[in-house]
Amino acid sequence: MRFLVLAVALATAPVHAQKSDDPQIKRGRYLVQIGGCNDCHTPGYPEKGGKVPEAQWLTGDALGWQGPWGTSYSTNLRLYFQDLTEDEWVKKGKTLKARPPMPWFNVQAMTTNDLRALYRYVRHLGPAGQPAPAYVPPDKSPSGPVVKFPDPPKKK
Repeated sequence: MRFLVLAVALATAPVHAQKSDDPQIKRGRYLVQIGGCNDCHTPGYPEKGGKVPEAQWLTGDALGWQGPWGTSYSTNLRLYFQDLTEDEWVKKGKTLKARPPMPWFNVQAMTTNDLRALYRYVRHLGPAGQPAPAYVPPDKSPSGPVVKFPDPPKKK
């Protein structure tokens, strides 16, 4: 019985209990930085020239992105990844589709190892922040600030 309890405890231990010098975690951090994840998923990151404490990274944003698709918001990845296993994330990452401006096609192009590293880094950070606002359809008005994309040119 003790073995079963220990096995369950080890299997369900949070990934962020891993050592921060784990090469996969370091690789994931690097991918977040060069992939531009913080640009949208970390409030104030571009405006502050990237000078946002790592403890605030990837917590989503209340700034909306509005266009013909409606208004989308940058997901709080720290909360999002808490409900996924690593294998579930890899499968989702390889088939990801999202509303603009999320470059989902770049996530699909990532290697399986890179998707795993990204997952381990985000899980290493642990849950933080609040969920981002919900998607607002095109026929509704968002309540907060938005970046408005122009309508596409009309065909003649």
